[in-house]
Amino acid sequence: MTRRRIGFWYRLAALLLRRPLLLLTKRDWSGTEHLPRQGGFVAVTNHVSHFDPLAIAHFVYDNGRLPRFLGKEAIFRVPVIGTILRGAGQIPVYRESADASKAYTAAVDAVRRGECVVIYPEATITRDPGLWPMTGKTGAARVALVTGAPVIPIAQWGPQDVLYPYGKQLRLLPRKTMHLRAGPPVDLSEFADRPTDTETLRQVTEKVMTAISVLLEEIRGESAPAVRFDARAEGLPVTGDPKRLNPGKRRSA
Repeated sequence: MTRRRIGFWYRLAALLLRRPLLLLTKRDWSGTEHLPRQGGFVAVTNHVSHFDPLAIAHFVYDNGRLPRFLGKEAIFRVPVIGTILRGAGQIPVYRESADASKAYTAAVDAVRRGECVVIYPEATITRDPGLWPMTGKTGAARVALVTGAPVIPIAQWGPQDVLYPYGKQLRLLPRKTMHLRAGPPVDLSEFADRPTDTETLRQVTEKVMTAISVLLEEIRGESAPAVRFDARAEGLPVTGDPKRLNPGKRRSA
């Protein structure tokens, strides 16, 4: 990573966040050799907490790359924070709107420029009772297939101990360990000559989610559920806190 090319806003964000993360969290990182040192790639990861973007940003940044996140557009409207995010080249996602395709276009452009783009295939914090990865959406698959860039799976576990899913109380002390493990690129060679239709996107997405789940199994030392949790099939809202939006479907975790 060439430090002088970071830019003011990215440098400011790193200055504000990196040192507190070093002081307030412990790190168990592995698989960093799989992160490409140059060239565009798509990093895909599981989502267990609103705190985990900080954990994975720290992981990617300290291993020589500048992560570009896709994040919900509402965050970009928060004073000061939104200015920093936009200045640092992060990508707003306009859910359920006419501008929804803008995030996909921006992500493709960033990868083609040689950037690391971080995508949460689940598109929201997992609703699985055990916090395992759910069924994924096809955004990461679309970006990967159109760019031909490597897809690097990264599993993370520990951010939920700092901030429980949809929780509001930070539990920084005693210091929690951020377990992050990157794996080798997901092998998508079988899809190279296939049309990018619904079935292809579904199969690519499932391979991506499986790769993340395998890494998470290694971190947690236990097996993921045989059937991946499907929020729609369970009647849960697609986004937002499922307990707040649908109290009749309250689940324990």
